[in-house]
Amino acid sequence: MSPTPNPPDGPDPGAPAVSPRAGSTPAISVVVPVRNEAPNVAPLVAEIAAALAGTPHEIIYVDDGSTDSTAEAVRALGAVRLLRHAASCGQSAAIVTGIRAARAPWIATLDGDGQNDPADIPRAWARAQAEGMDTLVAGWRTTRKDTATKRVTSRIANRIRAGLLGDATPDTGCGLKVFPRDLFLTLPHFDHMHRFLPALVLRAGGRVVSEPVGHRPRTRGVSNYGTLDRLAVGIVDLLGMMWLQRRWKRPRLLPDDPAPP
Repeated sequence: MSPTPNPPDGPDPGAPAVSPRAGSTPAISVVVPVRNEAPNVAPLVAEIAAALAGTPHEIIYVDDGSTDSTAEAVRALGAVRLLRHAASCGQSAAIVTGIRAARAPWIATLDGDGQNDPADIPRAWARAQAEGMDTLVAGWRTTRKDTATKRVTSRIANRIRAGLLGDATPDTGCGLKVFPRDLFLTLPHFDHMHRFLPALVLRAGGRVVSEPVGHRPRTRGVSNYGTLDRLAVGIVDLLGMMWLQRRWKRPRLLPDDPAPP
């Protein structure tokens, strides 16, 4: 499955989302966690619809306690499902909310700031289907479009995390991931778990592969994350994830006994 190319100037930001017919089951659910991303909603939804044109899909926005007009921007599109947290509970909580409500067997997640390119979803999904129902495909932003500070700190953090957790994933921070819904629902859910999805999938006996994807500079809105606060929280989370890995031994089933004569 190859991505659907966009027109030279990109899809019309005002175009409605394409969702499955009422009563039909989507093949893939695109879950977008957002907080205060009103100006990015319509352009990103139009790109998702263009990327998945002809494929039964649903787009689920989870508004994590926004204080701007994000909810109104989603409602204006009509075909997009909107779930709202009464107060901000974090990106991981928003992802869990969206996946629990999803109706498709496959999930694609995207950051709501427009830096992930939805045109990469079909390729990542095709690889996930080829790899099997126990596989997570993690986007790998080979060419980052962030500030120099964010690129350097992310590179260092990825190396430390990979060395300590052994998750063999060069870019766990990429918001674009594709995986089976059932696989995600078997994982432990906790704050900031989205940063450790590869390690959690491996812990559960699944597989993780990385797929190169595009990355774009933020052109609208303001980032909800700062470098120092992410660093402080990340250290605590990493220690917690190391503890979690050590507290579970994955069972290995023996072959079935032969049937009695």
